[in-house]
Amino acid sequence: MPEKETLKRAQEDAREGKSPSTQAGEFVREEMHHVREGKHGARSTKQAIAIGLSKARRAGVNLQAPVKGRASSEVRKKAQSDLRKGRSSRKRKPSTARARAVSSALKREGHSAASKESLARQARSAARTRGAAALRHAAMKAVRTKGKSGLKRAAQKAAHSRASHSRAA
Repeated sequence: MPEKETLKRAQEDAREGKSPSTQAGEFVREEMHHVREGKHGARSTKQAIAIGLSKARRAGVNLQAPVKGRASSEVRKKAQSDLRKGRSSRKRKPSTARARAVSSALKREGHSAASKESLARQARSAARTRGAAALRHAAMKAVRTKGKSGLKRAAQKAAHSRASHSRAA
């Protein structure tokens, strides 16, 4: 069950018109905190992220299931099931035995999945799979949504980054 603060942040993001993936980010953030503070572990960074996304879908965030070819059929089925659970008004209490089994299994896992190094590694490997079109779309969206001061800051950062790269070469 997500914390009240996380739900509040996600609802605020929804009110501000932010994308479902941004809203879901709050749940992933909460999950990383849980792993770091030792509430439970995770086998990998991907698993910790998946737990957060599952919580988001069940909490009613309209984050679509991955399309065919992007994820395994089990992952897609789980995401679709979570979406249905999030949309239905009928909230069933989870089975105690199953909940206990899941939490005890996660408690046996390590805590390095939420380390800064493993998160950075995961981000880099995810970025590598995205093509030029995806990068262009992200840049175009940034232009639409950042505002004047945000664009100026981004341009300054890019110029600084270019300068430091040319000095290093």
